[in-house]
Amino acid sequence: SGMGFKKVCTLDDLWEGEMESFDVDGQEILLVCAEGGDIKAFQGICPHQDIPLIEGSFDGKKLICKAHLWQFDACTGKGINPEDCALAEYPVKVDGDDVLVETEGVTPLFAHT
Repeated sequence: SGMGFKKVCTLDDLWEGEMESFDVDGQEILLVCAEGGDIKAFQGICPHQDIPLIEGSFDGKKLICKAHLWQFDACTGKGINPEDCALAEYPVKVDGDDVLVETEGVTPLFAHT
């Protein structure tokens, strides 16, 4: 093992209402800073058709994939439209100005439709 939390970026890299995509341990991870300053980490690929979510849009509350406009709640990763999908969420820790993410034990979810 020896995985644990890895520094991905700093708070200066991610302002409220912004999203950024990072490669962590070979996985594409999307960091979002939701309204109120909560930082969340989700799989960076839409569960629908391998589209990078960073190419979509984020309004502080919802992530919207550009391909088919699938929408996800930025606080939970749960699907809004359609409701029966979700983004895998990764644990996030903020240490001073550093944003750390742990990928161990999290598997991206795919709808296979």
